[in-house]
Amino acid sequence: MSALRVGNASGFYGDRAAAWREMLDGGELDVLTGDYLAELTMLILGRDRLRDPSLGYAKTFLRQLEGCLGTALERGVKLVTNAGGLNPAGLAAAIGSLADRLGLTVRIGYVEGDALVRPDALTANAYLGAFGIAACLDAGADVVVTGRVTDASLAVGPAIARFGWGRDDLDALAGATVAGHLIECGAQVTGGNFSFFTELPDGGHRPGFPIAEIHPDGSSVLTKHPGTGGAVTVETVTAQLLYEVGGPAYLGPDVVTRLDTVELHQDGPDRVRVSGVRGTPPPATLKVGVNNLGGFRNSMTFVLCGLDIPAKAALVRGQLEEAVGKDGLEFTLARTDHPDATDTEAASALLHVHLRDTDRTRAGRAFSAAAVELALASYPGCTLTTLPGDATPYGVFTADAVPQEAVAHVAVLPDGVRVPIAPPVRTAGGPADRPQPPGGAPATGHPTRRAPLGELVGARSGDKGGDANLGVWARTDATWPWLRGWLTVDRLAELLAETAPLTVERYELPNLRAVNFVIRGLLGQGVAASTRFDPQAKALGELLRSRLVELPAELTGGPTPVSTEVPA
Repeated sequence: MSALRVGNASGFYGDRAAAWREMLDGGELDVLTGDYLAELTMLILGRDRLRDPSLGYAKTFLRQLEGCLGTALERGVKLVTNAGGLNPAGLAAAIGSLADRLGLTVRIGYVEGDALVRPDALTANAYLGAFGIAACLDAGADVVVTGRVTDASLAVGPAIARFGWGRDDLDALAGATVAGHLIECGAQVTGGNFSFFTELPDGGHRPGFPIAEIHPDGSSVLTKHPGTGGAVTVETVTAQLLYEVGGPAYLGPDVVTRLDTVELHQDGPDRVRVSGVRGTPPPATLKVGVNNLGGFRNSMTFVLCGLDIPAKAALVRGQLEEAVGKDGLEFTLARTDHPDATDTEAASALLHVHLRDTDRTRAGRAFSAAAVELALASYPGCTLTTLPGDATPYGVFTADAVPQEAVAHVAVLPDGVRVPIAPPVRTAGGPADRPQPPGGAPATGHPTRRAPLGELVGARSGDKGGDANLGVWARTDATWPWLRGWLTVDRLAELLAETAPLTVERYELPNLRAVNFVIRGLLGQGVAASTRFDPQAKALGELLRSRLVELPAELTGGPTPVSTEVPA
């Protein structure tokens, strides 16, 4: 049986609008997926639904679909997307109306059952698996819309439908899960957000969107359409594989995927083979993402130029605390200033002031106007970066779990028949991984050179609720033993001081020459509530790579640049 070519045209709500057209016109595909849902997106859609109960889905998908639905139908490309968000039935109906207006006949299926009733919650959604998507495709759907399924399920579902996998085909399901995880974030696997972007053939200007060629045994080849930008190499794939994961056991509703079994091999220019993936029974519970409205917040930023920066910041702090009270105030001084600078910007530090409160009035103009009123009555050179503004609501994300059998997973077929999707019979409970200690010891007594850590390693970081993950990989086999022994939790605390007081879990993935850190609580109550400068921890890996450390003198550079070379 031939491989299933699954492309992706969206990694988030707001991704490249032209990607659906680019992917359909760029070459052969069997399925085209679009991922729109993140924890923050569910909050946005929840607020949309409060204003209009008929909404709750990603409206941009309809605009994208208008220009390419006819092309997909003509070429027999199935479309699978989680753009249904909180209202998959509503989006399915809207697609039907769009097709009628365009004079097209389209068979639409959708998946529901993820929405749970939680008192006082804005949204509560279980992360469903892939078998509902497969049921819709088996029934002849041209388009399948879902709500909150796991991101990888968008690719796993079509593979189940093509190859007829059952619940016990755990290795195949795990392999397809890896393929789905690799393409779910769009261009991140083809060179987007890549540590070594300067080595890409086009310098990273416009990476193409990815394709996974999934085989009957669950193995896959990651690639992209010919002539598109970026590159698909073992390193670009490694970077995405490390994105937003925890331990080696990657929990999902259909299978636990063992990331420590993944093997990557360059299979030709812009082709990486993914094989060896093993799966074990899924957990007995489903993850539930819960969003609540946390209150209101506002921010103002003071520019502090020249001398006496700490004293200037202290003056502002005292004045604002006196004006609006201390509760909910948060001050962050960013020392962006340089001594003896020749222009104002280079000589300035930034004092970010945040206020969170359940009282919209206090967090609104009462706060921002108080900040502006200091303009002629505070430190010398007082200025702010914005005019006074009103408060905005923020959300708080928490994760929960429910038994698999407690969720009514339903596939609504194109003819309207509702098919219940039974939960897996065989499950496994309990924690799957324990944090690991370092596996080796760094070399001692050898010459070193002081240089940025990023000369020898790549990194990719991201968010999961209030936690962050930071994956770091060695570029060469020679560097891996050193990285494995040297980059401990204690070392990470030295290099990234904000991690020192937090619980940090460390996991090793030797097949990828990588270590992954899960940093609990770094993002507080989640992205929507975070006042951290980098609220989603996207830049955490690049911060780590920029730190000057003592590198072994004998370890230099990285592998052959990532153009088209294939290892012998």
